[in-house]
Amino acid sequence: MKFDDQLVSRAGALLEVCRAKKIMISTAESCTGGLISALLTSVAGSSDVFDRGFATYTNEAKSACLGVPASLIAAHGAVSSEVAEAMALGAIENSGASLSASVTGIAGPGGGSVEKPVGLVFIGSCCKTSEPIAEKHIFSGDRDAVRAQSVDCALALLTRQAQIC
Repeated sequence: MKFDDQLVSRAGALLEVCRAKKIMISTAESCTGGLISALLTSVAGSSDVFDRGFATYTNEAKSACLGVPASLIAAHGAVSSEVAEAMALGAIENSGASLSASVTGIAGPGGGSVEKPVGLVFIGSCCKTSEPIAEKHIFSGDRDAVRAQSVDCALALLTRQAQIC
């Protein structure tokens, strides 16, 4: 897969910061299906900083692989800040990483509703030393555009979080 050169450059800069701080990264992805992991591992030498990625597309996978309680998904829906936070925490707890990013959303073209429209994405992050956080985004465009914007914002959040981990 070929990523935009600017995005790869930003990913490389994040990996350098993590390398200098001895931070390992993990990802927990739903609607992006592993694109963040693919971006990070497209940078040569990323194996000393990137631990693993979880592609947890179904609710069952979120629970089985990341420990997201089924009751949390039932109460808030898979596309929620609560689930994004739990996914980010689960990525930390189920890996050797100290920094994680998570993504859960509705990339479209179907699956949206009035309450949760197509383009709604929650991007979470967690440092081993702090509570997980999540950001709400409503992206526009087709499925590819929503997923690309999600990857871009997740990379930005990881970069900010790496400074405080």
